[in-house]
Amino acid sequence: MRGLSVRLAHSTPETAPTPAGAAIARLDLVEFRSYAELRLEPGAHPVALVGPNGAGKTNILEAISFLAPGKGLRRARVAEPERRGAAQAWAVAARVTSGVEEVRLGTGRGDGDKRILRVDGKPVRGQQDFAAAVAIFWLVPEMDRLFAEGPGARRRFLDRLVFGFDPEHAGRVAAYEHSLRERARLLAEGAGDASWFASLEDSLARHGTAIAIARAQTVARLARACRANVGPFPAPDLALSGEIEALVAEMPALAAEDRAREILAARRADDAQCGTTGFGPHRSDLAARWAAKDAPAGALSTGEQKALLISLVLAYAREIAAERGRPPVLLLDEICAHLDPNRRAALFDELDALGAQYWATGADPAAFAPLRGRALLHAVRDGACEPSRG
Repeated sequence: MRGLSVRLAHSTPETAPTPAGAAIARLDLVEFRSYAELRLEPGAHPVALVGPNGAGKTNILEAISFLAPGKGLRRARVAEPERRGAAQAWAVAARVTSGVEEVRLGTGRGDGDKRILRVDGKPVRGQQDFAAAVAIFWLVPEMDRLFAEGPGARRRFLDRLVFGFDPEHAGRVAAYEHSLRERARLLAEGAGDASWFASLEDSLARHGTAIAIARAQTVARLARACRANVGPFPAPDLALSGEIEALVAEMPALAAEDRAREILAARRADDAQCGTTGFGPHRSDLAARWAAKDAPAGALSTGEQKALLISLVLAYAREIAAERGRPPVLLLDEICAHLDPNRRAALFDELDALGAQYWATGADPAAFAPLRGRALLHAVRDGACEPSRG
């Protein structure tokens, strides 16, 4: 990464203790979205990015999200984040700290639109290495009605939760999706011998069973954590549904794998006719209910759904802190929207108590005024990011 011309100074928050969790202590962007070059050095402190819509606040969060498994919070293609007229490929680098420990993560666009992944300057092949280094989770406005939309977004949401507890889950998901695409290709072509189908279905059965078990364990753990929740956020009841989930619930893992292979083999003709694989964890769904109201999450107002989601994410952060000894880094895009002042204050109080580093964005400076002295406030305008003086 070439030398950066922008280095932001900041004043240390005076009233809040330094967070004890993992933190993006330094973030460098090159040719990323609206930023030709940018360096932020918050240390372990929370960060609030305030500015009008379109100023580039979410771009910073997206850059951090590329340090987690997956395609980032916008699910962008590899070439998409590159700044228009860029002099080189985009790159994101971060120094991640936790106490005295430090790890350097880097990613960007490589040759042939491949993602480059580096840990401490050395190339790595799998994104599970990123998940092992730091747990990163995000909430974005599109997720405010997560439980009213299709199941695909809920599965991705759940998998990001699982990554924090089980970094190897990222590799299993990638291997499963690759085998799923290959089987779909063979079915569409009407070709391929039985041994090739059997090989792909063996991969789908093994990885699919492991994915289903990891998801089920995470849902059960978070359901217990949510029931212990206190404060103004509602405690959701959680449930995971799907054919393969039923298998792993009623039989040992190896027996579930064998049964999954049998089902996939038996359904080849049906799958070829409908053009998709009808069995597996890619067909599963996560459901939530507001226990006190006995109402499904999808039937709640947008504000109520957001409160339910925040309750779940706070439970996740507490469990990650218990599991890994440090809470996750949280990316909270437009987090104050649809939150009343009471819940807004409770959210930031809970994050402070956890010692979690969060990066929050918003358009209204007044909403973040209570964070002065507790977080680093930056003003974002027209692709520039500077410490707030207001």
